[in-house]
Amino acid sequence: MQPNDHVCLCFGVSLGKIQNYLAREDPKVASLISECLGAGTGCGWCVPYLKDLHAQHQCGIKPTIEGSTEDYKEGRVQFKDTGKRADAEE
Repeated sequence: MQPNDHVCLCFGVSLGKIQNYLAREDPKVASLISECLGAGTGCGWCVPYLKDLHAQHQCGIKPTIEGSTEDYKEGRVQFKDTGKRADAEE
């Protein structure tokens, strides 16, 4: 994903905004990313991604999400329709 791509689709919070928030605020727990324009407080789709971004930041790695924006958005549509993630174990 690119910095202008939205991670939190409910509130339109971009990857770049989350990267900047992590660098500036250095939150001790992933749930504090919600202070960045409400990221993760809507449908819940992005929460695992926010946790991963936080973990990357804690390891000193510039946080990013691998894969295409289209795949990310498609996964979120499926999540909203079914309440399940395509990659979740049954």
